[in-house]
Amino acid sequence: MSDTSDSHDNKATDLKARIKQITQPIVDSLDSRLSAQVDKRVDQRVEETMKDRLAVIERAVADLDRTVHQLEARLKEHGEDAKDSDK
Repeated sequence: MSDTSDSHDNKATDLKARIKQITQPIVDSLDSRLSAQVDKRVDQRVEETMKDRLAVIERAVADLDRTVHQLEARLKEHGEDAKDSDK
């Protein structure tokens, strides 16, 4: 009986090995495609997040630029007013 049991175990092991050998390329291909899709989605989300954050920074820089120009204009006005009052 042990010969039959050993033979059955060997057949089951051989069958598992053959199935694994046949299906491994399919599993590898699916894994590669899924990884590529996940990478693509992650890249898209990172890109969208970066665009949003950069837009906020760009607006802040533009606001600062306007403020600096306004302050420069006020300084020029005060400088000219001081010159006029000295005369």
